Amino acid sequence: MVKTQKKSLSEANQLDTLVSIVTPVYNAEKFLIDTVRSVQEQSYSNWELLLIDDCSTDKSLDIIQKLIAKDKRIKLLRMKCNSGAGLSRNTGTKAAKGKYLAFLDADDVWVKKKLEKQIAFMQEGGYAFTYGGYMFADENGEPTGKRVFVPENITYKQALKNHIISTPSVMLDLDKIDKYVIKMPDIRSGQDAATWWKILRHIDTAYGINETLFYYRRSTNSLSANKFKAMKRTWHLLTKVEKLGLAQSVYSFACYGYSAVKKRV
Repeated sequence: MVKTQKKSLSEANQLDTLVSIVTPVYNAEKFLIDTVRSVQEQSYSNWELLLIDDCSTDKSLDIIQKLIAKDKRIKLLRMKCNSGAGLSRNTGTKAAKGKYLAFLDADDVWVKKKLEKQIAFMQEGGYAFTYGGYMFADENGEPTGKRVFVPENITYKQALKNHIISTPSVMLDLDKIDKYVIKMPDIRSGQDAATWWKILRHIDTAYGINETLFYYRRSTNSLSANKFKAMKRTWHLLTKVEKLGLAQSVYSFACYGYSAVKKRV
């Protein structure tokens, strides 16, 4: 009887500090092993990694199954049809068992103390929503030296003007934020930014760690196209998803454009 009680208390303590990591996967065979390795090499080891396969047509599923066979902390969830990153993340969030929820894209890489630093930061401040800085990397994952700095905190109105919150740096305390608030909209792009806005309408402020928490891969050949798509996406989010008035949309969009240029130059 005593042993059973000790075991259940231990399991409860594990869940109290467990980090659920949600990673949507679609045709990510080129980068997936590096991404998962960056989780396995974390200085903080109490995590579960939820890999959501979004009907990949490459070898991603085979890679996931091999990873699961070697590490029981890695779990596979499968979408019934290709649904995009937002709905895949929703599937992962719904299945998450941890106190903390983190997101990692299938082609990005965390620094080794990302989880350790962020959990300590959240516990010390009693924060519900945190994010951090990052560094750009080339397609091979080599850091370029270009860092993105973040403010120490951000509110809803500020977030509309500055899309500084990057998904692989986000961590949420599920004891303080209900999962229904975290549910991402059914849109193919920009669903993460729209979700951070929604959360900030509930909790007022998110808090930043102005350190590099991950490396963000980007292809040099696609930079111009990505910038154009990002501008188009942002205007759609402001006017159609957030449903802001024209004046506020124009103002927020202009501020976003200025901050985006500063961040990426």
